[in-house]
Amino acid sequence: MLRNTFCHIPRISLKQERALWEEGVQTWDQIVRPGRALPDRLADLVAPVRESLHAAERKDIRHFAALLPRGEEWRLFGEFRDQVVYLDIETTGLGGGSDHITTIVTYDGAEARHFVFGENLDEFPAYAGSIDFLVTFNGRSFDVPFLRRQFGIDFDPVHLDLRYLLRSLGLTGGLKKCEKILGLDRKDLADVDGYMAVLLWREYRSRRLRSALTTLLAYNFLDVINLEVVMIEAFNRKVASTPFVGTHALPMPLWQPPNPFPADGELLDRLRGAPRWHAHESQK
Repeated sequence: MLRNTFCHIPRISLKQERALWEEGVQTWDQIVRPGRALPDRLADLVAPVRESLHAAERKDIRHFAALLPRGEEWRLFGEFRDQVVYLDIETTGLGGGSDHITTIVTYDGAEARHFVFGENLDEFPAYAGSIDFLVTFNGRSFDVPFLRRQFGIDFDPVHLDLRYLLRSLGLTGGLKKCEKILGLDRKDLADVDGYMAVLLWREYRSRRLRSALTTLLAYNFLDVINLEVVMIEAFNRKVASTPFVGTHALPMPLWQPPNPFPADGELLDRLRGAPRWHAHESQK
């Protein structure tokens, strides 16, 4: 999809881009094709299109991220999918002075990693330096600011926040609500949310209950693995509004890693019975 894009070129609006597509000018190659005589109105596209081709060849995602109009960053996904890292954090709260990150799970389309407070969380900053393209849900408002604050790092990858992409498609609400609309089922963890994640961490820290930590990680893992499916679905819905749906729609992944963390069903049932849990549920 990126190689059909012209709206990153100065003075080419989305409306003008659509007009180019309708006139049959649909790819960069059509602009720079050897021997092709271009009308004067397209001559100014040659230099920026050549620059775009060179940037794509050297996998320079920042070149395009800096030029694309706000809301069109989704076009990066098809070209740079191999650079994506999906990420989600869990915390002790919403970011008060004593709040901190409890777990982080990441997934790059092949391997999932996890980081745990008190175990290996201090290894995250070194790993963060290798992330070029980040996909989150609500990460702009929550995850990334929390990571910067806790670790004191300049964490600034190219960032696609699915909350806003889904909103542009008419899908609003939290990640789990959007997942349900898209047909994803979390089964036994369907009602676990950020509040329950806090309770699980407290169980782990106060009682040293290892199953509480693995249950928390199981929930955190689902948040991240499902981001890939949601991202592909959102990308395909965006492509469907262009002339390129037949050539750029992406298939769902043939394989995803199984959840390596066992969830403690009895513990979840006990926490669900807590008065505070019911009060929280009634406020949803």
